[in-house]
Amino acid sequence: MLHLDKSPISFKGTPNVKSAQRPRLALLGATLLLAAGGCSVLEADKIDYKSAGRGTSLEVPPDLTQLPGQSRYSAAGGAVTASGYQAGQAAAAGAASPTASNAMADVRFLREGGERWLRVDRPADKLWGPVREFWLDSGFLLAIDQANLGLMETDWAENRAKIPQDFIRSTIGKVFDSLYSTGERDKFRTRFERNAAGGTDIFVTHRGMEEVYSSTQRDNTTWQPRARDPELEAEFLRRLMVKLGISQEQSRAVMASASAAGPAAAPNARAVTEGGAPAVQMGDDFDRAWRRVGLALDRTGFTVEDRDRSKGVYFVRYVDPTLEKQEPGFFGKMFGRGSAQLPTSKYQVTVRSQGQTSLVSVQDGSGAPAPAKDAQRIVQVLVDELK
Repeated sequence: MLHLDKSPISFKGTPNVKSAQRPRLALLGATLLLAAGGCSVLEADKIDYKSAGRGTSLEVPPDLTQLPGQSRYSAAGGAVTASGYQAGQAAAAGAASPTASNAMADVRFLREGGERWLRVDRPADKLWGPVREFWLDSGFLLAIDQANLGLMETDWAENRAKIPQDFIRSTIGKVFDSLYSTGERDKFRTRFERNAAGGTDIFVTHRGMEEVYSSTQRDNTTWQPRARDPELEAEFLRRLMVKLGISQEQSRAVMASASAAGPAAAPNARAVTEGGAPAVQMGDDFDRAWRRVGLALDRTGFTVEDRDRSKGVYFVRYVDPTLEKQEPGFFGKMFGRGSAQLPTSKYQVTVRSQGQTSLVSVQDGSGAPAPAKDAQRIVQVLVDELK
């Protein structure tokens, strides 16, 4: 949806236009576009983000930096040597693993099923600065910037390249640029995981929102989640490869090679009952289940406060979606209009190995079984994302 935004506020994307004005502004925008003789088509790889907020985190609890956790990046298992790891990688490659891997210098792009990530032969503390600079240079502000947690998240931002470059905008757009809005916002979360060789795995996940009419009269709008865009995730991984030392040509060749290989089907994930409590049964070994659950948590809006891979535990906060619907103007608050937050609860999401499969369960913040209603809701969210 293309909007003409009559807001006097300078930052992009805050839904602060009065609902009654929105249809008239949209009609005016359509009239101007028609008068200009049509609009250009957005190129598939054209990206021009501008943050929709002021960089203030709305999802990080105030006591986050006080949380303990000395094993956030630790790999499961005992001591592992670099030579042993490399030997294992070679053996895995010879066994026709479904993982597509493309390496240049010390940066590799890996793909397994629907998951894509970078493996970099550098410690996380050497990567934090360049990755942080990458997101800032890409037009984002950071809402979460927690090196001790290996977690970085952008503020909501708008891809201004999606706005048609019509005659009127090309001539007076610099003056009235704030009048235009795409009606979409994106944010990206970057998670760092230390791997067995002492390097770092980098994951990028996308979340999206879109502005839609909330009444048949089209006199009011609301923001609602939209489907994640895996191609946006892949494109930012490619651009991050360039930031970390790979040439543009090499990065495009790597991505083309991985795309040609095609994704392998992900093992099934289904809701089960374990010991009378809801759980998720996954057809993955621990390593892949840990990775997939982490990505699912990132993509579905959980706030991961801490993690302990050696114990298979993610420490998270979760907001009940039904509370979001009951809270007027919640998404407006997300975009900077107010500071109140919805109440959240702490949980532990545990991944436990069962040979070649894994079981995912939900506990409360103290490690006791979570209330059945809460556990059932979280399990269903995970199952829907892991399918």
